[in-house]
Amino acid sequence: METTRQAERQRSAAERRRRELLEAADRVVLRDGPKASMNAIAAEAGITKPILYRHFGDKGGLYRALAKRHTDALLSALRAALDAPAERRERVEATLDTYLAAIEARPQVYRFLMHPSDDAAPSPEQGFDVGRHSAPLLRRLGEELGKVIAERVDLGPDNEQMARIWGHGIVGMMHAAGDWWLGDRPCSRAQLVRSLADLLWGRLAEAGDRPGGSGF
Repeated sequence: METTRQAERQRSAAERRRRELLEAADRVVLRDGPKASMNAIAAEAGITKPILYRHFGDKGGLYRALAKRHTDALLSALRAALDAPAERRERVEATLDTYLAAIEARPQVYRFLMHPSDDAAPSPEQGFDVGRHSAPLLRRLGEELGKVIAERVDLGPDNEQMARIWGHGIVGMMHAAGDWWLGDRPCSRAQLVRSLADLLWGRLAEAGDRPGGSGF
């Protein structure tokens, strides 16, 4: 029994330490964006780089942990927008706005997750190999949104397949439009939200809610 309690304490301490290291990494990412390095993160956390590697394996491991942390938070916010008591069009606009507001509020975090460092010839200690990891992040968002759509919208006999197509299509649209908008700011966020909602609205306005679902 004592051995079990000791193991639980050690696991709890390790999880707390990992959370502290991720918070230190977040601070560096907010400051440096895609140029955030393992050296800078270790310095921010007050540890040596080998200790940082011990917790995350390598830069890719740390990136994946940060990506999961921020993707979990974003998915929670998107689900809250979809669950709000409102008409479907309002919930669609609220969901789009939630995504755009998130990348607008923390642009350096977004650029870290989605764009490699702009350095022409970065050293091994500069930046992260973001290109290998951003596609799985977008796929996860697409799959999760597809599940939500499948639960809530009646798209006919091929409901689940259609919902996955819609999920990935909507995430791709939000990502591409949001990336362009964040860089150039050609219009207000509200105008972009309305325009994207207009683009989605045709079939979505016609589809019924799934029986027993919470609506979309």
